[in-house]
Amino acid sequence: MYAMEESIEHLEEIVGGTVALMLIAAGLLAVVKKLKLPFTVMLVVVGMGLTTLSKMYPHLIPGADFEISPGLVLFVFLPALIFESAFNLDARHLWHNLWPVLTLAVPGLLLSTFAIGGIVWALTGIPFSACVLLGSILSATDPVSVVSLFKKLGAPERLTILVEGESLFNDATAIVLATIVIGVVEAGDVTQSTLFGGVIQFFVVFFGGLVVGGILGCIFGWLLGKVTEDPHIEITLTTVVAYMSFIVAEAGFHVSGVISVIAAGLVLGGWGRMKISVAVRDYLDHFWEYMAFVANALIFLLVGLRVDLLELWHSIAIVGVVVLAMLVSRAGVVYGLVPIAGKLPGVEHVDLRYQTVMYWGGLRGAIAMAIVLMFVDRFEQGELFVTLVIGAVLFTLIVQGLTIEPLVKKLGLDQPPLADKMTRLEGESTAKQHALHRLPELLKGGLFSGSIAGELTELCNKDLENSRGELELLRKTELDVETERQLLYLRAFAEENSVYIRLFNEGQISERTFRNMMAELLMQTEAIRHTEEHTESTHDVKISFRRRIEDTFLKIFDKVPGLSSLAEKARLARIATDYERSWAQCQSTSAVLEILENMAHFESVPQAIQAEIRDQYTKWNETARTQLDQTAGTFPEFVSAMQSRLGRRINLLAQQETIEEQEEYGTLPRSIAEGLKEGILESLTELSQAGEVSALKVEPTELLKKVPFFHNVPPHEFADMAQLMRSRAFTEGSVIIKQDADGDSMFLIARGVVRVSRVDNGKSRDLATLMAGDFFGEMALLHRDPRTATVRAITPSSLYELRRGDLDQVIEKYPDMRKALEEADRVRKAQISQQEG
Repeated sequence: MYAMEESIEHLEEIVGGTVALMLIAAGLLAVVKKLKLPFTVMLVVVGMGLTTLSKMYPHLIPGADFEISPGLVLFVFLPALIFESAFNLDARHLWHNLWPVLTLAVPGLLLSTFAIGGIVWALTGIPFSACVLLGSILSATDPVSVVSLFKKLGAPERLTILVEGESLFNDATAIVLATIVIGVVEAGDVTQSTLFGGVIQFFVVFFGGLVVGGILGCIFGWLLGKVTEDPHIEITLTTVVAYMSFIVAEAGFHVSGVISVIAAGLVLGGWGRMKISVAVRDYLDHFWEYMAFVANALIFLLVGLRVDLLELWHSIAIVGVVVLAMLVSRAGVVYGLVPIAGKLPGVEHVDLRYQTVMYWGGLRGAIAMAIVLMFVDRFEQGELFVTLVIGAVLFTLIVQGLTIEPLVKKLGLDQPPLADKMTRLEGESTAKQHALHRLPELLKGGLFSGSIAGELTELCNKDLENSRGELELLRKTELDVETERQLLYLRAFAEENSVYIRLFNEGQISERTFRNMMAELLMQTEAIRHTEEHTESTHDVKISFRRRIEDTFLKIFDKVPGLSSLAEKARLARIATDYERSWAQCQSTSAVLEILENMAHFESVPQAIQAEIRDQYTKWNETARTQLDQTAGTFPEFVSAMQSRLGRRINLLAQQETIEEQEEYGTLPRSIAEGLKEGILESLTELSQAGEVSALKVEPTELLKKVPFFHNVPPHEFADMAQLMRSRAFTEGSVIIKQDADGDSMFLIARGVVRVSRVDNGKSRDLATLMAGDFFGEMALLHRDPRTATVRAITPSSLYELRRGDLDQVIEKYPDMRKALEEADRVRKAQISQQEG
């Protein structure tokens, strides 16, 4: 009983201390925002002050006697911090900067480890193996305060990606390396076999963590895609994957848990983000931001509480050596390796200013503290290293942390790019224009003073003129014609981006279509940024390399028993995807054209540039509309079903939005609102699960009735034939049969338009255009000759194929069918002879 009471009392102290520290962190955050001080630096300083006060007044400061548990940091705080950073890191930008990031995180960390270890060993006499361990511990960077500063200053996004990406990966690398080195330190001897074994173990642990985290990220991303609008389940799944990826990697496969969390976070933050329900995405971001805030606040406060100023003062000389070693090694890594990585093929050069900020912004923090506390009892210099690491962390947080902002400003990296300046001014102008249009509403009720409304109107007009004046000045002083053109294209692409996201959120386009459109838009954006040129491939629907590969596999599947139906479903799905693509392009280009129209009235963009881009988007818009019309004419049932589904979905979403507004304003009781929203959610789920591909199909018996040479065939005869016909779908431009190829089937057109052409003496000429109810391929099928022409789909087309073996069965059973085909063959030969003559 006494033990239980003691345990409860201890638990109360932990909970009370944690609550007190969180309250301190919240109050401190409010203060530093007003004073504009680095939050993490002040957390450490306050923690140190709490330690001093607790010694004077032990009962006044609850939680000041807390000790940092490495297990708490590694298994509770670290997964949350790492997952939040990886989840919110732009995976596409990370990929574009992967080589510089990995250069800093792997060879850079190894170089830093041995450089720090060598300098400390040479100047202090501490055993070399122990110094290498210290080097691995202090090579882990922690950019939390630096990244938050970048966001506040509006530093270039690439700089943030480089600093944060390096930290993500070298945290994991440092933990893996320190674990290997501690084994060497404990063994007391460095041999060739231990070094080789350490290298092998490093790569196994590193890449094993990537594999485990990547697989778990894909699994949980798939699970998230199966959940519909349930924040509790979706938030829980992301929390589970953050911790499960760490535990499974560490305890299950003995690989890097940190790397596993990084991989899982990157997968869910990139590929998996759009599988999260629309209503949950913002909430999820806020949830993980808060988790990271709590973890960071407690870690840095506990770091401050752990500092023994007296012991630190006694070791100040060695701390100075360690700090010197860190600065020298960091300079060698950043200024030595980053330029080399920038010379690799396809890698963008990293500016010297960026390198300088990366050098001085390489702060140390919670990870270094956690690693040293993990091994404090496993080697002779453990307690000394705790003091040295704390001293090094304090130096980076206080000295480098407080001077990084002036450095960023001195280098001019706090100035937003030209595109951001333009966007800000244009945004201000748009907002002020909108406010000006809303002012007349104040006078509607007759209770608002007309003179005040007039003053506000005059003030808004003045502000609007000022914003336009700033825009005009910016254009005259910093913009040339090519830059103006580039910025206008980027603005148009940004509008397309927002339209695609809205369409996907509303369920108007599928995830596959959305991802393809966004990938192509990103490619277009990068082309404009780096070459100032645009390519029309983004908007032109044509057979890409990926589509040609798909066609090859589909043809193989056609010949494999049991797989032909899968191939046909894939072709039908492609037609549906092409329709969605055209639908999205039509809406996005219309939105851009509307912006360009408004711009002509309110902004001084050169008319020639506006006209060029307007013409380009008009062309893309007309192309998309033509493709929509072609699909509607070829597959009216499909288009009708799809538009009906989209209309119902938009209607349901509008109802949901109105119910949520009524619930928020209190005009609808919460219990009733929840019931209504649940019913709407069920209807939305049913619509999402329903498809329109079936509407593309036409019954073969209905088709055969339209074929001229079957008019005199008794219905019961072609009914047997209809059962043997295989449905085939072809997208616009697809080759159905090829000249000189072996002919083993004939085709009947259910929907669409195809063109027959032949190459003679190197020249191609069109022979015929065939539509629904027509047939082709019977000549090669009857005479076992090669194909005499190429047939290509002019519009998305649905056909039925009758293969040789099936036709032979029908002809043998029904002689009238043979006569009908032979007559059709005779007529076709006569037509060809007439054309050739």
